[in-house]
Amino acid sequence: MLHFQVDQTEDTHLRMYSPNQRSQTEDEDLKCASLKSLVCNKPFSSKSNVNRQLPVDSNDKLLECSICNKSFTWKSSLKKHLFVHSNVKLFNCSVCNKTFSRKDNLNAHILLHGKKKLFTCSICNKILTWKSSLNKHLLVHSNEKLFKCSVCNKSFSQKSSFNRHLLVHSNEKFFKCSVCNKSFSWKSNLNDHLLVHSNEKLFKCSVCNKSFSQKSNLNTHLRVHSKEKLFKCSVCKKSFSRSDSLNTHLLVHNSEKLFNCSLCNKSFSQKYSLNTHLLVHSNENLFKCSICNKSFAWKSNLNQHLLVHSNGKLFKCSVCNKSFSQKSNLNTHLLAHSDTKLFKCSVCNKSFSRKFNLNKHILRHNDKD
Repeated sequence: MLHFQVDQTEDTHLRMYSPNQRSQTEDEDLKCASLKSLVCNKPFSSKSNVNRQLPVDSNDKLLECSICNKSFTWKSSLKKHLFVHSNVKLFNCSVCNKTFSRKDNLNAHILLHGKKKLFTCSICNKILTWKSSLNKHLLVHSNEKLFKCSVCNKSFSQKSSFNRHLLVHSNEKFFKCSVCNKSFSWKSNLNDHLLVHSNEKLFKCSVCNKSFSQKSNLNTHLRVHSKEKLFKCSVCKKSFSRSDSLNTHLLVHNSEKLFNCSLCNKSFSQKYSLNTHLLVHSNENLFKCSICNKSFAWKSNLNQHLLVHSNGKLFKCSVCNKSFSQKSNLNTHLLAHSDTKLFKCSVCNKSFSRKFNLNKHILRHNDKD
C-alpha cells in the first residue's frame, strides 16, 4: 500500500497519475513537468511557466519598444527595458545611494564598490566589470562599424550607440531641463547639460587652463591646440575641428534662408544667426571693451575684438605674409588669393570671393533702380 506525505493526499495522487481522474488543465501541467527550460535546464511546473520562457518564434515579429524601437526576444526583457524610459528607480545602492531602474544594473554597480573589475582592455587599459562589456568596448578600437543610420549614413560599432543616435532624428525628447526647458532624448544628456547651469567646471585644459563642465567639450577644445581638423566641407574643402561647426558652415552653401528678420527683412539660414542679428536692432550690447568702450552683444566677439588692441597677430598668410589678429580675417583674406568665388549676384551673375563685396555690389543695382 502507498503512503503519502502531508503535502500530497491520496486524492491528489489519483488525479495526477490516473488519466480518468485528471482535469484538462492538470493533464497539461503534468506534461509541462517533464519539460525543461531551454535557458536554465530547470523543470517547469505549469504551462504558463513554459509560455513565459519560450522565445518568440523566428517567424514571428520581435517585441519592440514603442519609444526607441529596440527589439526583444522575451516579454520580460521588454518590461525591464521600459523602466529605462521612466523616472522610476526602485533599486538603491546601500553604499553610495545611487538609484537604478533595474536590479541587474544595481548588481553590476555594486561590483564597482567591491573592486571586482576583472577585464582590462589591452589597448587603452580601461577596466570593465563584465567580459561582454569588454567585447563591446573593443569594437571602439576597431574600424568595424556595422550599424549604419539610414537617415544620415553615420555608422556605429555598437548597436546601443546606433539606437541612441536614431532618437536624434526623431522629435521624441522625454527629459526636460527645469532651468531652461531644453529637452533631451536621453537622461544622461540632460545630466551633462545641467552642469552648464552650475559653476562647476571640473575639466581643465592643460594647455591654456580653460575649464569645462563636460569632458566631451574639453576633448573638442583640445583639437584647437592640436590643430586637428577632422571634418571637411565637401563643397569648398574648408576643415573644422568639430562636426557641429561643419554642419553650421554647410548652411552657407545652402541658398535656403528660412529665418527672416521682421525689422529689416534680412534672411538667415540659421535661427541662431537671426537671434544674433536681432541684437543689432536692440541696444543690448552687454560686453564693453575696457580700452575703446566699444560694446558687443556676445562675449566671444569682445574677446576677438581685444586682439585688435594687442600686437598679437598670430595668423599669417602663407602667400603674402600679411598677418591678422583673428583667424576669421585670415580666412577671408585667403579667398583673395584663390579663384574660389562662392558668392554670386542673382541680378548679373557676377561672382565674388567675399560676401561683403557681393553686398556692396548689390547696392549698385539698387541705386540704378
